[in-house]
Amino acid sequence: MTSFENITVVVAHGAWADGSSWREVIGPLTKKGLQVVAAPLPLSSLSDDAAALRRTLARTEGPVILAGHAYAGAVIATAEDERVRALVYVAALAPAKGETVAEVFYRDDAHPMAPKLAPDADGWIWMTEEGFANAFAQHATADQIALAKAVQRPISVNCIQEKSPEPAWSSKRSWFLIAEEDRMINPKTQHFMAKRMGAQTQALAVDHTPLLTAPHAVVEMILAAAAETA
Repeated sequence: MTSFENITVVVAHGAWADGSSWREVIGPLTKKGLQVVAAPLPLSSLSDDAAALRRTLARTEGPVILAGHAYAGAVIATAEDERVRALVYVAALAPAKGETVAEVFYRDDAHPMAPKLAPDADGWIWMTEEGFANAFAQHATADQIALAKAVQRPISVNCIQEKSPEPAWSSKRSWFLIAEEDRMINPKTQHFMAKRMGAQTQALAVDHTPLLTAPHAVVEMILAAAAETA
């Protein structure tokens, strides 16, 4: 049996979410012996979020696996810490050096059910009421949708317009869970990014937020990355 005692998994939430979006994943991972820490991202700019991730990494010891959902894929790619051994992308965005999150997000056609998003007067983008049930997690339960709406945190337009640095996936091993029923990030775009990264890929019939609707699949991918790290 593989020992995960010295490995920490740092999970990073995407836009319109917080660390609680990983709650169905954290429990199973800790039961397997992994240490799990959720990185609180301000969602105010890519640089700010990268700094927040570094602060979280500073609180850990030993080898680390970074897992990012959606927008957080861009954030975990900023990690230069040599203790980071693997990156796990969950229906996530993976801009290359010099690209913005917006450029990869809008690379392919939007799903007909995707919400119409625009920044407010202060430059913050909020998920629409209908967007949670129709696209953010269309397979989620009513209770899960209600909680997601209640705790949503907006993302600044600065996050999606800032150019990305050299991504960690260019030098570290990566895994990518492609959500084939994603209505937020076109699955075609996910396939493109995963191939460009050279990631170990699994494509599943899940929605944009399998953290909530198919947590077992997310857990299994992180465990696979942890097993190779161990």
